[in-house]
Amino acid sequence: MRCRVLLADDSPLFRAGLRALLEKKQEYAVVGESGDCLGTVALAEQFRPDIILLDVALASKGEQTLRELSERAPESAVLMLSSRSELEFVMKCLRQGAQGFLLKSATVLELELALQSLQAGGQYLCSTVLPLVIGQAVKHTRQNAANNPATQLTVRQLEILRLIARGETTRSIAEGLGLSIKTVEAHRSQIMHRLQIRDVPGLVLFAVREGIIRLND
Repeated sequence: MRCRVLLADDSPLFRAGLRALLEKKQEYAVVGESGDCLGTVALAEQFRPDIILLDVALASKGEQTLRELSERAPESAVLMLSSRSELEFVMKCLRQGAQGFLLKSATVLELELALQSLQAGGQYLCSTVLPLVIGQAVKHTRQNAANNPATQLTVRQLEILRLIARGETTRSIAEGLGLSIKTVEAHRSQIMHRLQIRDVPGLVLFAVREGIIRLND
């Protein structure tokens, strides 16, 4: 089955170039063209294309464009086309519902790769912005880890917290780990201090919330 594509760009010349390019390929069929936001949303709702090639300029003219497309034509994947590659701008497009981002300076081969990826239900980021997005994801992960109270605990303390949350007594924990009761009590005191938790039920709730222990353990 041919991949049905909607072209949305405010430049008639650019749309004509894309149409000519896609119509040379038997696997694609251009079902419509639009040069403005309202027309794009209306055509997307009418034709339900597999992929929408959306000019970033159209999306930036109306904050709701991508959101409306996701609501009124949720089955259509959106591939953003842009001459801008700033990280904040790319992330904004992805947060608003785009499945792919491609620079207008991309090669024909990269356009085909992007279309194939979206058609298969995946996502696509062009080679220019991919490292930026990966770097942002890594930074976000590190920030979350740094802000996670559980990272303040040692491996031994996490082990003892897990046993406390399972309802083990101080004596049974000490015997099971080969520690003295005083050592286990010292660890428990440090755990409570570092997590700013004052009682055992609070430790249990924390352990469940952070995935240290499951409710059915």
